[in-house]
Amino acid sequence: MRLHRCAALVAAVAVLPTLFAQKTPVPLNESKGFAGLNEASLRADLRYIASDKLAGRMSLQAGDDAAIQWIADQFARAGLNPAATGPDGKSSYLQSFELIEYRPDRDESSIEISRKYPAGTWMPIEWKAPNAIGAYKQQVDIKDAPVVFAGYGITAPELGYDDYKGIDAKGKIVFVFDHEPQEDDPHSIFNGTGNTRYATTRVKLLNAQAHGAVALMVVAEPNRKHPTNAERAARIGGRSNQSPPIPSQAIADDELYIPAIVIRDEVAVQLFSTSGKTGSALQAAIDKNLKPQSMDLPETKMSIHLRNTISRRGMTSNVAGILEGSDPTLKAETILITAHHDHNGETPCPEGEGGVDEHGNATPAGPGCMYIFHGADDNGSGTVGVVNLARAFAANGLRPKRSILFVVFASEERGLLGAYWMSAHPLRPLTTTRAQINFDMIGRDEKPSPQTDGAIEIPADTTNRLNLIGALYSPDYDRVVKQENEHIGLTLDDRFDHENALNVFFRSDQFPFVLHNVPAFWWFTGFHPDYHHITDTVEKIDYAKMNRILQLAYLSAWRFADDARTPKFVENPMPAGARR
Repeated sequence: MRLHRCAALVAAVAVLPTLFAQKTPVPLNESKGFAGLNEASLRADLRYIASDKLAGRMSLQAGDDAAIQWIADQFARAGLNPAATGPDGKSSYLQSFELIEYRPDRDESSIEISRKYPAGTWMPIEWKAPNAIGAYKQQVDIKDAPVVFAGYGITAPELGYDDYKGIDAKGKIVFVFDHEPQEDDPHSIFNGTGNTRYATTRVKLLNAQAHGAVALMVVAEPNRKHPTNAERAARIGGRSNQSPPIPSQAIADDELYIPAIVIRDEVAVQLFSTSGKTGSALQAAIDKNLKPQSMDLPETKMSIHLRNTISRRGMTSNVAGILEGSDPTLKAETILITAHHDHNGETPCPEGEGGVDEHGNATPAGPGCMYIFHGADDNGSGTVGVVNLARAFAANGLRPKRSILFVVFASEERGLLGAYWMSAHPLRPLTTTRAQINFDMIGRDEKPSPQTDGAIEIPADTTNRLNLIGALYSPDYDRVVKQENEHIGLTLDDRFDHENALNVFFRSDQFPFVLHNVPAFWWFTGFHPDYHHITDTVEKIDYAKMNRILQLAYLSAWRFADDARTPKFVENPMPAGARR
């Protein structure tokens, strides 16, 4: 039970003078663990996780395996119980699963659009990268499949919207726009100007698959006011622009089993050419009154051929430890505190260029020079944040009523793979998972960068700012964090819940759990020019700010785990004044 604020003040003054710095006093039953959070521990942990020794923690490589073992060791030392089961049937901190790593062969991969001409002959037009880019974990050969246009590819019964109504997608290639309708309308039922769960390609793939499609083809909305996903990624630079490209990874036993192809505008023009309509007009018609414009594309067939230059299988692991709750009944319920341990690895330095070591110091060019993507902020900060919160809760002595599951996910950088695996194979029931706190980049100040230029406004002063992503799906969760922030005094920001250019809502490990109706927020200090560059190193971390964020997370998790009422999930976060 949480103590009254005034009673807690008297006790805290006598026992813990360090709490004078807080805005309001911390309840005594939480104070020991709270006081144990400190910058020195964060520095020491992050120096290891972001060190040259771990070589950028690329999933399926030795550096990330070392990070996995370190996290498991820290959970054991803190006194958490193993939350998973190993292949030997014994309790384990590792939830292991198989990945397929592959590199798409752009020279040998292609699509063909075939048209039937009046003489009855079919004439194919071939498209390759960069006009048509596909990636799939296995070789794909689809021959002469019919094509159906399915608007935005969304089925949202709670919103009364279905792009598949009146069409048959079985055995066909489904062609859709990216994102979702009316995304620049603040009164749209699709979360105003923000994203909903339906905006991401994975959800569209699952929907196409459920309707019997053999593949999904995606093009950026013709009337868009933002860069395409490919253009946004190119702006980031760093690892994403290097040659050879970083390998792709996929869950070997994933629920998804059809491929996706991303096409450019000029390919979409060809696809629409037999319909008598343009993509721009079709988008405008959908956006006007949310009436789907789906249709078969007449006299059109498509073939898809995808090849990979490399393919290998390997095992990786989510790391999970549990602190059992104190209440005999409520301990069956779960609070998740999560992050991801992987980053983008290393690659030989370009000829004549040096690199940067773990402390940000320049390294000389030469045959042994490596570009190491240290990932101090992304997501060394989140990894050590979870570890330090595990220590704090375990050391506190008194425990909240509900259990807390601490998880550091695998292979987030390759597509949230560890989080998707755990959400499909939960260690504890998701129906009784009451909240998720997910850390991904909590160690820096948000700064303008090529990725964000023209896409979102960045406040002039971000030194005390924390972005919370997901509030529209759980106002209850948001309210608890704001109440607990009275102790800490951070500036809380919800800008990323109201933008649609950067796809932020579905770019971290809280999203797979949002798909399962779990109240889940991404705690995030924002992008900066070192994001996915070798210069994301430990000396740039703001440890004092990071510690304040962890203090807020500690207090918020206590509330989620101890309050009689838990946050509700809102399936349909329509803005005020939304027009159906």
